[in-house]
Amino acid sequence: MHDLFLALAATPDPTPAGTLKPGLTEDQVSPGIWGFLATAFVVILSIFLIVDMVRRLRRVRYRGEVEEAREAQAAAAHEDGERSAGRGEPAGEPSVDEGGAGEANADQADHASHGTGSGPAS
Repeated sequence: MHDLFLALAATPDPTPAGTLKPGLTEDQVSPGIWGFLATAFVVILSIFLIVDMVRRLRRVRYRGEVEEAREAQAAAAHEDGERSAGRGEPAGEPSVDEGGAGEANADQADHASHGTGSGPAS
């Protein structure tokens, strides 16, 4: 078996390397400038597609992280509300002062949650 591999490795190729069949020129067997440009276009397009895909996947991952953080924050706020309800305060309602500061705090919280600003509506 070992002798067979040595014989195959030592046997020369039937067609010598570097020669073309009669009647062919280098221009007829090489891709030329158009082949190069087509290949370069496909490579550049692939690179742009991969970069765009990575950008979109990163954006989806960040949105998921933000959503998880919001859910954790809402769960923590819900637990804090239940704890304060256990002490006699109503859950989810701010305590009201004599001067109406509770309404102003509720307005501020409402505006902050809707992203319209951080103060009472005028």
